[in-house]
Amino acid sequence: MLVLVLGDLHIPHRCNTVPPKFKKLLVPGKIQHILCTGNLCSKESFDYLKTLASDVHIVKGDFDENLNYPEQKVVTVGQFRIGLCHGHQVVPWGDTESLAMLQRQLDVDILITGHTHKFEAFEHENKFYINPGSATGAYNALNRWALASCQSSVTCQLTIHLSIKNSTSSLSNNSPYVKRN
Repeated sequence: MLVLVLGDLHIPHRCNTVPPKFKKLLVPGKIQHILCTGNLCSKESFDYLKTLASDVHIVKGDFDENLNYPEQKVVTVGQFRIGLCHGHQVVPWGDTESLAMLQRQLDVDILITGHTHKFEAFEHENKFYINPGSATGAYNALNRWALASCQSSVTCQLTIHLSIKNSTSSLSNNSPYVKRN
């Protein structure tokens, strides 16, 4: 099972479209779940994600036009309870203790937030935290997204994709595991 984790596209305000290198990797029907931290900013971006997977979960970012997205959401993938929040509500932004408080409030195994446009993945107090960064490189030249490959209902491997805008090179960093006992 593949889970695409992304956010902060900022289309069309900061970027015209999803980068072609990224689009080329996204084959409709191959991804089972999409978890988005918001700031899609347009209906067209949402419609595009819906062509990739039928199970798309989005929370509202501070620049989203769609006011119907929830501020926070909890979804279950396998045995994992996953919390989604854009992140502009977490003060200070990206602060580990503030994120841990949100994780406890949502009672989730994995918390996914965005807003900072900076990739992070770390474990804290036996819980896992992911910030996928910006999938379009909206505020800098580095595009980021995460793909979780769940081989069973209790084990996932998180692969982080990094690529530099307008460059032929790309970097890949396989982060270890997420296991739930």
